[in-house]
Amino acid sequence: MHKKSIELFNKAIADELYAVHQYMYFHFLCDDQGYDLLAGLFKKTAIDEMLHVETLAERILFLKGEVEMKVGGEVQKIKDVAKMLEHSANMEHDSARDYNLWANECSANADSISKQIFESLVADEERHFDQYDTELDNLKKFGDGYLALQSIERSKKLNVGRPAE
Repeated sequence: MHKKSIELFNKAIADELYAVHQYMYFHFLCDDQGYDLLAGLFKKTAIDEMLHVETLAERILFLKGEVEMKVGGEVQKIKDVAKMLEHSANMEHDSARDYNLWANECSANADSISKQIFESLVADEERHFDQYDTELDNLKKFGDGYLALQSIERSKKLNVGRPAE
């Protein structure tokens, strides 16, 4: 009876696992460059996506399905921060669109709890989209100075408590 919901949840798990890998890759690169704000945003989003995987897997198991832990894509080796943010915003936009459609499919198959799960994921994905879109706007508005400020803040933190030379 819930075959379609299980199929959709496994598709969502693949997308979420891809997002975890992609965002952690971006986290590592931003952290390495001293962009603490962006590194933290990517890391927090990756953790949110891991929690989504957990929610989806729990529902699949409740429906007596098999959880497929397949990653939905290869990590994109993007080094440019603006392109990272664009890629991330696009990923979140696409997930929100898909989850909206899949919520409707679950509803059409008389599975209102699965519909609610997808609807709650839509809200999270739209929030993530907004965060990446806002950061992209800041970068466009303030230019590379926006990134330089993040590096300067890290330098200040690292030098706190050190005696002046």
